[in-house]
Amino acid sequence: MHDTPAARPGHDGSAPNPYLPQIATVSEVITETHNIKSFRLRLDDEEARRNFSFEPGQLGQLSLFGAGEATFVINSPPTRKEYLQFSVMRAGEVTSALHGLKPGDKIGLRAPLGNAFPYNKLKGKNLVFIGGGIGMAPMRTLLLYMLDKRKDYGDITLLYGARTPQDLSYAQDREDWLKRKDMRTVLTIDAPAEGWEHKVGLIPNVLTELAPSPENTVAVTCGPPIMIKFTLQALEKLGFQPEQIITTLEKRMKCGIGICGRCNIGDKYVCIDGPVFTYAQLKNMVNEL
Repeated sequence: MHDTPAARPGHDGSAPNPYLPQIATVSEVITETHNIKSFRLRLDDEEARRNFSFEPGQLGQLSLFGAGEATFVINSPPTRKEYLQFSVMRAGEVTSALHGLKPGDKIGLRAPLGNAFPYNKLKGKNLVFIGGGIGMAPMRTLLLYMLDKRKDYGDITLLYGARTPQDLSYAQDREDWLKRKDMRTVLTIDAPAEGWEHKVGLIPNVLTELAPSPENTVAVTCGPPIMIKFTLQALEKLGFQPEQIITTLEKRMKCGIGICGRCNIGDKYVCIDGPVFTYAQLKNMVNEL
C-alpha cells in the first residue's frame, strides 16, 4: 500500500520528537463554510521549516495551548512548501478554539504522522476522486500533487458534493478546477438551489450516472461515513474491485502515535496504520463504516 515506509517520528534527529510540538505561526485564515476554516501555518524554526517533509495523506496534530490537541490531514501538497494548510470543522471544544485563531497567532504542530496515499503506485492510472463536504480535505493534497505532476497520471475526474452550495469548501480551487482542460470536475448538491448551475443529486447517484470505467482506474473517496458506505456500493456495481478503491479514516484519533488506543479498529490503529486504507483492507477489518 505504501510507496515508502510512512514517516515515523523518532529520537535520532531524522524526524521531530512526537511528544514535543513544534511552534508554528498562523499566516492566513480562510473561511470555507459556516463551520469550516482553513489555516495556513509556517514553522517558526527556519531549519525545521527547511527540512520538513511529508507525503500526500499524512496527518498533523494541532495543539492550542489551554484548549487541547486534535488531528487533521495536511491538505496542502508537498509540492507547494510556502505553508502547511489544515482545514478544521467546528465540532467541539478544541475545534471551536481553533476557529478563534487569527493571523499571527501561535500554535503547536506535531507532524507528519500516519501513512500516505500510494501516489507512486498510481502513476499511469486514471483517477476518480469522490468527495463529500469536509471529505475534500484529504483528497485535496493528493489532487493538487497530481496536478503539479500532471504528466505522471492518466485521466483525472473529480466529483465533489455537499448538501448545499454553501457547504462546499475550497471556492478558489473549485473555480480553477472547473476551468482546467486536463481534468473533469463535476459538482453536485443534494437538492435544487437558486442560482446553482451544476448537478443536483446525492453523490452515489451522480457517480452511477457518470459511470466511470474501472479499467486502469483507481477511485479515491472521502466524506461522511454514510456517503462513503453508498459510494463504495456504487463503485462495486460499476465494476471496481476493492483493491481499486482508496479511502481515509480519521475519526477518534487522539495521541497520533498509537499509544492511547483510542483509534483502533481491530488490530489496526488509524493514526499509524492509516489514515489511508484500500477498501480491500477495510473488508478485513471490523466494519466501522
